[in-house]
Amino acid sequence: MAGHENMFFLIGLFISGVLACFGQNGLNTTMPDRLDVLTGSCVQIPCSYDIPGKHHYTFNSTIITSGVWIKENTHFYRHPDNVIFNSSKTVNRYQGKITGNMSQKNCTTVFFNVTTNYTNIYFFRIESQPFLATDIEKSVKIVVRDFPSSPIITVSGEVKEGTPVSWNCSAVAPCPEHPPELTWTLPTQFTSENQLQENSDQTKSVLSTVTFTPSYLHHEKNITCTAVYPVGTSNKRAEHNMMLNVSFSPKDTSTSISPADPVSVGSCVNLTCSSTANPPVTNFTWFKISEGKTTQVASGQSYTLNVTVVDGGLYYCEGRNSHGCGKSNEVQLAIKGHEEPVNPKVFEIVGKTLGLIFLFSLIVFFAWRRRTSRLPSGFDMTDRSQGLVGMNSPVGTVCSNQAMVGRGNQ
Repeated sequence: MAGHENMFFLIGLFISGVLACFGQNGLNTTMPDRLDVLTGSCVQIPCSYDIPGKHHYTFNSTIITSGVWIKENTHFYRHPDNVIFNSSKTVNRYQGKITGNMSQKNCTTVFFNVTTNYTNIYFFRIESQPFLATDIEKSVKIVVRDFPSSPIITVSGEVKEGTPVSWNCSAVAPCPEHPPELTWTLPTQFTSENQLQENSDQTKSVLSTVTFTPSYLHHEKNITCTAVYPVGTSNKRAEHNMMLNVSFSPKDTSTSISPADPVSVGSCVNLTCSSTANPPVTNFTWFKISEGKTTQVASGQSYTLNVTVVDGGLYYCEGRNSHGCGKSNEVQLAIKGHEEPVNPKVFEIVGKTLGLIFLFSLIVFFAWRRRTSRLPSGFDMTDRSQGLVGMNSPVGTVCSNQAMVGRGNQ
């Protein structure tokens, strides 16, 4: 019986060797092209395989199938040291295990305690006597690093003031048993959510999504996503910084005039409009207020004029971009020797002030009148009472009667 098994093994080995020599592949594997791994951590290799139809007759899925990993090249029979793992053996050069169900053609494998000398390319082979086959056309490259690669920050759509926006940060998780923890640093309050997800090549990564509403004050501020990988009893971290590019309408729009003092007719005056906006202001418009009427007078960031008598008045500008406009303060162009127009708001303020003063004066006046109107009646009562008391006394003033009484006592 043992002789028959050996014979089948040799036949299978011969067939797989012949197929390899003639470039025919008896095994098709699916796995990532590359995996970046941290020293001291683990690495999971997503793996599945299929047997081409013409080779199905030699493969029996009901028989225990072993998975073999070979590094560097497929000629393992010439270089037996290149076999670093065989699931049928209890002792292997690499500590690991096949976590997939081989009978279901799942050859996913995990290697533990990865070191820098694990950096290499790897091929997969199955052994299910009498079928033996190695996929010589597909390999996975494992790159072992001392420090993790930076996470990736992405944003969907335009970052605009006042509009909620979501940012995504993703970091590879080559060891799904110990995925990285993602944290954010933002110039405002936010909410975040982390989740482990599977990529199109069946590798794993951690995705963190943060949502917040930006303002123009956040423009050109930094945001940071940090990935912390647990490795043994310590942590390894990597971060990604990005500057915010917030779109907003014109802010802090202001107008300056030079010279600012009253000018003579015929002199040159320059008005300048400034504004902060993203994208920058594309259209500046100038307006003049005179005798309560507002008139558009010019366009452009600067407005220069040779002063005439009718140029006196208030001026302001408006800056506009694709997100809106901003209005500046008003500046006065005063002309020497000519009456300067006064802002209608001044009249309004003065009128209200005078009205309050007048109302207060009326209240004080009527209060005074009411008080003084009571004083004569009080004096009459005093006079009458004194007259009754002194009816038999000599006629005279109150002051003279008091003088006579004084002399009598003496």
